Amino acid sequence: MSGQANETVRRHLIDPAPRFRDRRNVLPAVFLDRDGVINEEVHYLSHVEELKLIDGAATAIRRLNDAGIPVIVVTNQSGVARGYLNEDQLFVIHQALIAMLGQKKASVQGIYYSPFHMKGEGDYRRESDCRKPGSGMLVAAAEEFAISLTDSVLVGDRINDVRAAHGVGARAIMVRTGHGAKETQSPEATEADFIADDLSAAVDHILGTMIKR
Repeated sequence: MSGQANETVRRHLIDPAPRFRDRRNVLPAVFLDRDGVINEEVHYLSHVEELKLIDGAATAIRRLNDAGIPVIVVTNQSGVARGYLNEDQLFVIHQALIAMLGQKKASVQGIYYSPFHMKGEGDYRRESDCRKPGSGMLVAAAEEFAISLTDSVLVGDRINDVRAAHGVGARAIMVRTGHGAKETQSPEATEADFIADDLSAAVDHILGTMIKR
């Protein structure tokens, strides 16, 4: 899996600092889906003007930062494959996201994304393990940072997020924001290790019961 992950996973704004790269001290990480977890769900978000943080999301991320836990975004971005935006436009959106979090003194160690989809166009039209429910983005991050996947948690709003986490032995929390308003009501939602109202509630659970430092 690791070779394929490194071939297809795309990355934006990866933190080069060494503090989470010491293999002698592997850490649990918190992986976050983007749309519907950090920022409000928009149908194929393609313009930076549409980017709005969910209330409390930045504060929740800052709490993880303060606890010394690496926070990494893992996001399917098939809007690229479908022609809604290109990767340069996606980078501008991610720059804006990092800036918005920074205004609240919150940060992430990087953004891993998959621009592929079988209904996409050109070179983006492909199957890829980096697209959730595949686990390629998590594997790539664990190879580049000193992360123990089996001690880590992924927070998402879709069943595919849960399956991506479980594919590498990580735990998974579903939130009721974004697509989670509907997907947490489905029978498959029982696959999640926990269901929270939003990212803030998910971080309460993570810090209280799921990650011990």
